[in-house]
Amino acid sequence: MNIQNIAKEVFEIESREILNLSSLLTDDFEKAVNTVFNCKGKFIISGMGKSGIIGKKIAATLASTGTPSFFLHPGEAYHGDLGMIEKNDVVLLISNSGESDEVLKLIPFLKSQGNKTISMSGNPHSTLGINTDYHLNIAIQKEACPLSLAPMSSTTATLVMGDAIAVALMKLRDFKDKDFAQFHPGGSLGKRLLTTVQSVMKKDNLPTCKKETNIKDIIHTITDGKCGLVVVVEDNKISGIITDGDIRRAMENTQDRFFTLKAKDLMSLSPRTINQDEKLTIASDAMSEAKVNSLIVVDDTNFLIGIVQMYDLGI
Repeated sequence: MNIQNIAKEVFEIESREILNLSSLLTDDFEKAVNTVFNCKGKFIISGMGKSGIIGKKIAATLASTGTPSFFLHPGEAYHGDLGMIEKNDVVLLISNSGESDEVLKLIPFLKSQGNKTISMSGNPHSTLGINTDYHLNIAIQKEACPLSLAPMSSTTATLVMGDAIAVALMKLRDFKDKDFAQFHPGGSLGKRLLTTVQSVMKKDNLPTCKKETNIKDIIHTITDGKCGLVVVVEDNKISGIITDGDIRRAMENTQDRFFTLKAKDLMSLSPRTINQDEKLTIASDAMSEAKVNSLIVVDDTNFLIGIVQMYDLGI
């Protein structure tokens, strides 16, 4: 038994089923997406069993990408939680067979309240499919399960259809990375997009020197500063920067006169700077563009107030 071949077979089966979804799309997909986009309420997802688990993921994806959404367990809904559904809400009901009793029981209430309904099932002619406003076909030809019992390809197809809805809505809303960050302030992306350079920069005991500082003192300053560089400052103005790479190159190129060098002989002019109020994402882009690991942080008067490095950005 080749374990890797088993995995490859699962990948191939599920990949084929996902690719086949595009041939099952109808106008109902576009109508469903536009209905959710124009909805004045929430987009509520409900499903039983494995469909419910996938429904929770779909709801979470939608909520984090600009569509107010939550998952409602059909059993709990039928025993009191129907009050969570308001008239302006759109409801997505998921059942691979289209005949799940717990899900079907929600339809009379939704019809009486006038909610727009969308269904996902593998059978457009199922009870669920013909009793909702829009149907999204997630039919598969083969489950990856060798016994054809455990839902595998079918749950993958459901998840991908949910992702397609989410992406379509993101594009309609012109949803940007800064919008995503507002819903994920604790993540690395949120940190980069919402946090300013001033919040993470090194600002105490900055490694600085004068133009006439000798090479020995420069090396000590770089070592003590633990930033891999020293900023050359003259008359409160930034004159240049010297990195540990500059030191190594000078050792190779000058050799016998290396210890006679001063900061003015080594420094690079016009070092890369960034304002303290810029967001970390701007700092990240600036470092990537310049292919450097550090930026000198300045205030509105272009005075040195800190150093920010790539590892400070949390990336």
